Amino acid sequence: MPDDSHTAANLPLPLRGIRVLDATHIVAGPFCSLILADMGAEVIKIERPRTGDAARGRMPFITNPDGQQVSSRYLGINRNKKSVTLDLRNPVCKTAFENLVANSDVLLDNWGPGAFRRLGLGYDRLHEINPRLIYAEITGYGDADGARGPYSDWPANNLAIQAMAGWMDVTGAPGGPPQAVGDNIGDSVPGVWAALGIVLALETRRQTGVGQHLDVAMYECMVSHLISNMNAYQVTGQVAGQLSGRTRQASLGPGLALRSSDGYVVMAGVRSPQRLAALWELVGRSDLPEQDERYLQQFPDADFVFEQVIPAIEEWSSQRPKWEVAGRLTELGFSMGVAQNVSDLADCPQLQARDMYVDTGDTLGGTFRSLATPIRLNSCEPAGAGAPPTLGQHNAEILGTLGGLTAEQLAELEAEGAV
Repeated sequence: MPDDSHTAANLPLPLRGIRVLDATHIVAGPFCSLILADMGAEVIKIERPRTGDAARGRMPFITNPDGQQVSSRYLGINRNKKSVTLDLRNPVCKTAFENLVANSDVLLDNWGPGAFRRLGLGYDRLHEINPRLIYAEITGYGDADGARGPYSDWPANNLAIQAMAGWMDVTGAPGGPPQAVGDNIGDSVPGVWAALGIVLALETRRQTGVGQHLDVAMYECMVSHLISNMNAYQVTGQVAGQLSGRTRQASLGPGLALRSSDGYVVMAGVRSPQRLAALWELVGRSDLPEQDERYLQQFPDADFVFEQVIPAIEEWSSQRPKWEVAGRLTELGFSMGVAQNVSDLADCPQLQARDMYVDTGDTLGGTFRSLATPIRLNSCEPAGAGAPPTLGQHNAEILGTLGGLTAEQLAELEAEGAV
């Protein structure tokens, strides 16, 4: 029989007891390790001495009255982690790092193809140190032995990957230059896939006792999310990015942007004749379907939609606030969305009700609000809200125990600038 005592949010988080060495920087790797940390893993950031994760130097900054600064970009994806600094070119630091590997479950790396191999820490060596280790490597195009392609040595970042994976083509205006999606999804999407891969590799290890090399290519992660366009192309041979904007919006992806008095709403999904009839009744234009049956068609000619349908709806919608417009049309059964900006999202009652905001310390004496990991394990204890670590904050705690360094060694390394 199942144990009914664990129904009041008191089950342990699923990754409690898992130790992750997070040798990553910027977004893709830290976003992955943030998910793992929020799910209970002990995440130890391995950072460069003095400078640390490059995100620590990225604007915009929070500045306290003493002039101390911390990056908001760093704060947002590094809560619930620890920080140690190690120069892996230093032999003593390298030994300490190998000691950490021997005592950890996961090593996460996004420094680019071959970075750890060049340090003498390729997967063969890591597996020798710890056969149970899952080495998760995030690169632009994949870096596993026997699975390298013509782009595998290319450097990669968010914009490069958005371009290569086809996202800029389907986002850009027809006839215009490629257009990026307005956030770094080329990093965060691979971070999610890497986190999933790590959890799956941990399950295989649970079954077999053996770790493995997890090869995550940012390119492949982003291509996999272009699935609707790829599937359509297999049938039609048409490249979606080359279709006119009107055809794409009115026919292939039935979403209409409608002006309100204070912004825009988007009508998406099925527009059945019954719903469209109710729409024309709502906006006071029930005469239109009597004049032309296309007013009751889901996929009429694109020019008709933009020159007749949208202006007729906007005679009504442009006189009303966006939330009223969206609400009234939702009542008719349409799938509606309000075109929100980041200010709306930062103060959203739905996100607030769903506990999607996390307030942590900002390391300067204040607080910082970031977004929660959207995984709801309703019978587990809540995720922590530990402040992101300052650079090297846990050197003594981690390097003096798991790393095997003596106090004297640590002091010498600090004097050399190696930690």
